[in-house]
Amino acid sequence: MEPLKNNISPQYVSEIADSLVCHVEGFDKQNFLDRIVPRLGNYELKERVQLITDCLYDVLPCDTGERNRVLREILWPTNSNGKPAIWGWSILPFNGVIGQHGTNRFEESLTLLKDLTERFSSEFDVRYYLLKDQKAALAIMQNWICDPNEHIRRLVSEGTRPRLPWAMQLPALIEDPSPVLPLLEQLRDDSAEYVRRSVANHLNDIAKDHPDLVANLASRWMIDADNNRKRLLKHACRTLIKNGHQTALEVFGFKSPSIDVFRLSVETQRVQFGKDVAFSAILGSDSSDSQLLVIDYVIHFLKNNGKQAAKVFKWKSLTLNPGETIEISRSHPIKPITTRRYYPGTQGISLRINGQDFGNADFELMM
Repeated sequence: MEPLKNNISPQYVSEIADSLVCHVEGFDKQNFLDRIVPRLGNYELKERVQLITDCLYDVLPCDTGERNRVLREILWPTNSNGKPAIWGWSILPFNGVIGQHGTNRFEESLTLLKDLTERFSSEFDVRYYLLKDQKAALAIMQNWICDPNEHIRRLVSEGTRPRLPWAMQLPALIEDPSPVLPLLEQLRDDSAEYVRRSVANHLNDIAKDHPDLVANLASRWMIDADNNRKRLLKHACRTLIKNGHQTALEVFGFKSPSIDVFRLSVETQRVQFGKDVAFSAILGSDSSDSQLLVIDYVIHFLKNNGKQAAKVFKWKSLTLNPGETIEISRSHPIKPITTRRYYPGTQGISLRINGQDFGNADFELMM
């Protein structure tokens, strides 16, 4: 797959420059290109976008109202196919200008970001407005909840996520998420899966700092819930379930497991780095009732200090019938990833069943 940063290419910069020629008096296209194109190769995606954002700001009108007017003129004409001339990744630097330099015309600029999100989400840039005046921004965004465009409705949830990946965090909402909960409640049964999934991800963000709040909210929202809302809540509570939060588990019918037979074994006890570790488990029921089980596995990775650190991975959910014994198996790739450094030596595996840990088996990692 081609790196995302390649969307921000010299050709892309030239197309932006062509649009500026028609709308910015005295614009020097060659100077604009010379400031940007030679530097792109040294930058990753966010750095490329910020470079173009800064150069756009320098050539656009200084007055925010006039700048917003020019931006609308640039961004709203359509080509011969009736489609926007600038859309998708091309929008990001324009959003950046509005987000970083438009808050002195608060509602006008925030509305411009709302309109642009139909082309490409403004979720990163509405955050400047939430940071400057959260109450005012949320009051404006409240009016977007009934917008006919699903991208705008999603922006209400996605733009206010306290820990949105790649974006600035929102410390006030990390500390107290209560101001956004009424907005999420209004969006929980949205007709678009795209919007409902954003609500679920937002709640999962909140759960990292306020697990009991989200577990209790899930319990309330489960009342009279249809299948769409149940799926939303299951996704929203995925971190809580992995962490064994008992209230969250009980919301979905996962009670304390009753197991009288348990054996965990590792088939590949010596694993070469880049290969898979294979393991299996035997579970036997000690209950007179059927049991809903959510089964995750935990790999205890060896760290540089000689201690192990646990990482939980999703596995499966199943029903274990009264007196039933089952065998399940799995393999996990031990391969290079950017977020983990591996160390040779003894690693461990255990299972987490309905929030409770079972068993422990070791394997040796060979680097």
